[in-house]
Amino acid sequence: MTAARERIGFVGLGNMGGPMATNLAAKGHPVTVLDRVPERAAKPVAAGAAVAADLASLIAASDIVVTMLPDTPDVEGVVLGPDGVLARGRPGMLHLDTSTIAPDASRAMAARLARRGIRFVDAGVGRSPAHAERGESLFMVGAEPDDLERVRPLLEAMGTKIVHAGPPGSGIALKIVNNYVAMCLCQLNAEAFTLAAKLGLPARTLFDTVTSSLSSNDHLKLYWPTKALGGDIEPGFALDLAYKDLSIGVAAADAVAAPAHVGHAAHAAMARARTELGLGRRDVTALLYAAAEEAGIAPPRL
Repeated sequence: MTAARERIGFVGLGNMGGPMATNLAAKGHPVTVLDRVPERAAKPVAAGAAVAADLASLIAASDIVVTMLPDTPDVEGVVLGPDGVLARGRPGMLHLDTSTIAPDASRAMAARLARRGIRFVDAGVGRSPAHAERGESLFMVGAEPDDLERVRPLLEAMGTKIVHAGPPGSGIALKIVNNYVAMCLCQLNAEAFTLAAKLGLPARTLFDTVTSSLSSNDHLKLYWPTKALGGDIEPGFALDLAYKDLSIGVAAADAVAAPAHVGHAAHAAMARARTELGLGRRDVTALLYAAAEEAGIAPPRL
């Protein structure tokens, strides 16, 4: 049986999961989807997906179960719950987790599934929801080589770059490190544009200079103009999720005694933006609004 013909169950149809499932269905994979918000299934269904009544029925109808969920407990519920993959799955099945969760939890679930003869692959997703819409995501994969080849057609249907980081658990570890950089850059971008405004420099001048210099970062260059710098902080990637990801990152650094001075500072700034300013459900670039508020100015715009 090839992966292209295997039945795919996809759980989690949010800003990233919805486009990913839609691409799978549109490119000929037999997909069954499930989400706590039924309306999110509309686009995958239009592309050819079916909808499961519940998790147990999705697992029964699947050879590979894909999860794209907000946090560790959500994935553990799908894997370890009474109707989850561990209880309802069959030897030979595979669980492909694309969520951003704690690496230790990922490895623990992989071990428990292996004792049931169920394979496990973690594939952290890089890039933005717009990339996911276009099927241009980046996947950081933790898998045994045979399992990677089994899921490769799925990953190629959803993305354009696959990085094999090592055995199960390695993919999400790489994603955590990658997101550590991205989330710290978000806070740095927010502070830089606020400082420029306080010094009387137009946001456009700073943007054109930074994005043409060694200070450039793709988060600023490609994403920020469509969000906070354009006056839009509706969530593409919510600050709450960014805070969760960075929380995992600084905790991982603390656990292995790696320095995380910048990470802890950015983490504290995110905490303030969420709790004091209520920006948790806004886009991560709303950190610019938090920095501007702290400086007593209006949020800079291009």
